This record gives sequence, C-alpha cells and structure tokens, in this order.
Amino acid sequence: MGANGATSRPRLEDVAARVGLSTASVSLVLRGVPGPSERTRQRVLKAAADLGYRPDRTASALASKRSRLLGVMIDVHSAFQAELVEHLHTAAEEVGYDLVLSTQTRTRDESTAVETLLAFRCEALILLGPVAPTSVLADLDRQAPVVSLGRRITGAGLDVVRSADDDGVGQIVDHLVGLGHRAIVYVDGGKGVIATDRRRGYRAAMRRHGLDGQIRILHGDLTEEAGDKVGRQLLDGDLPTAVVTFNDRSAIGMLTALRGAGVEVPGDVSVVGYDDDTLSRLACFDLTTVSQEAEEQARQAVLAVVERLDQGRTTPREIVLAPSLVVRGTTAPPR
Repeated sequence: MGANGATSRPRLEDVAARVGLSTASVSLVLRGVPGPSERTRQRVLKAAADLGYRPDRTASALASKRSRLLGVMIDVHSAFQAELVEHLHTAAEEVGYDLVLSTQTRTRDESTAVETLLAFRCEALILLGPVAPTSVLADLDRQAPVVSLGRRITGAGLDVVRSADDDGVGQIVDHLVGLGHRAIVYVDGGKGVIATDRRRGYRAAMRRHGLDGQIRILHGDLTEEAGDKVGRQLLDGDLPTAVVTFNDRSAIGMLTALRGAGVEVPGDVSVVGYDDDTLSRLACFDLTTVSQEAEEQARQAVLAVVERLDQGRTTPREIVLAPSLVVRGTTAPPR
C-alpha cells in the first residue's frame, strides 16, 4: 500500500514473477511478437488480466523512440466523422497503431485540435475534412505525415483520401430527374473545398439534363439548424419538388421544417442528403443519401500512413473512391 492507501500499479516485473518468466519474454507476449508458444502466451495473458496489468504506453514510447500513435482530428458534432473514427480504430489496430482523438467544437478550432495531437507525439495526422489553407497543411506535413480525409487538396505534397463529391451529387440529380423532377433546389454547405465540389456537381448535373434555367442554390452550412432555416424559407415561397442538401445533418433539419409545416416528404417534396451517416438510416428519417464508403476511406487512410511511416514512401498519393447513391424513403416521383 502507498502512503495514501492506494495499491501500487502492477508492473511488468509482477507479471513475470507470477508466471516465472523473464520480463523480456513477458514483453514479447504482451506486444504480440511471434516466438513464445501458445501455452506461454495464454499463461502470460491470464496473469496480466488477473493482476490488472496495463502497459505503460508513455514509458514504452520513450524507450522505443516511437509512440505508434496516429492523431485524428474530428468534428464532435458529425455523426459521419464518428463513424469514420470507428473504422479508423479498427484499421489502425490491425497494423499495430492506436489513435489519439482531438476534437473541434464551436469554441475549439482546428489549429488547437492539431496542436494537441502533436503534443501527444503522434507520428502522423489524419485530418477529417480539414479547412486550413493548403500552405498550413503543407507545413504540418513537414512535421508529421498528414492525410487529408474527405477534402481534395492540390499542391501541398500530402496524402489525400476522399470520395468524388461532384460525382456523388451528380448521382443524386440523375436519380431525381429520372423520377421526373425538374425544380430541384440545392442547399449549399458554405465556402470550403468539399462544399465547392458538391456545388459544382449539382450545377454540372443540372446542365447535363438541360435544366440550366432551374438551377437554384440556397445558402446553408453543415448543421441541422441551417437545414431547418432554409426549409422555413422555402415554405414562404413556391416549393420546389425536390431539395438536395450538402449533408445528412442539413437534410434532417430540412425534413424537420417541412414535416412540421404539414408538407409531405416525399409526397410534396423529395429530400436528399449526403454522407449516409447513422442518423440517415433511422426509420424516422429513412433518408435517401450518398454513401462515401466510410470503411474503405478509413482503411486507405491508415494504409497511406503505414506506407509513409514504415515503408519509406515519400511521393504523395491521392485515393479517390466512387460514392454510391442509397435510395430510401424520402424520394419519389413529383405529384
């Protein structure tokens, strides 16, 4: 017992003493290194569990000069990014890395989130939809390998994993036009690169279908509040037959506004989101949307990091995945 009455934390030496092995042999087992027999491995793991032993990650990192930590910046409000993180954890564990998460909130900006990750000695950074200027991201990449997940970046010399956002919105417009819609409104996502690509995809698809005169873009952002606000604005004028929103969060806000006013979706207005996040799949929303293949994006991001850290790759790569339309219950032919 310590002076304060608390029991001391079990050490590697305690596990070794319990099973009668050297600390080196126990360390091999706990690090998953091939060599020890299956019987030895089971004895060590049982002893560690019985003693409540947990590896000291800090001491291990100092001894090896490597932390084996990947820093991930996440928007705490985004269900889609939360799903990405879940897949990133799985992909990282499979190659012997762990994640440190740092959040963006309404009061905590991107640069603060990134500084925290660097302070934790993360070996590489996976940034989900970063908004920082290209020059800032290029500077970061000189400190630690950076993967931009979701955002197109050119000229920064860093790795990018994303889906083809313009194509994804194009698929939405094709679907709606195929149902017979012509008055298709797009609710924008702001000034960022991702928003720019999706807006461009809407314009191009409308023109491809000869609907130049029907192009109508309304100001919005990434939030449910924005979707609700734009939905109430639409209620004050002539309703379109279909609304495409920047993301699922905005679409959910739109659904709330329209249904709250007695507008039938999809009877009166079809609504489509983007991301295929967990909320869009709930029966109460049943939202037609676009999947960005979150699991594959996460796998490719971790693969890119491993190539940089462990395989010596220095040439930047861009992986562009094809998005896919997910048709659910919020789209139907216009009346």
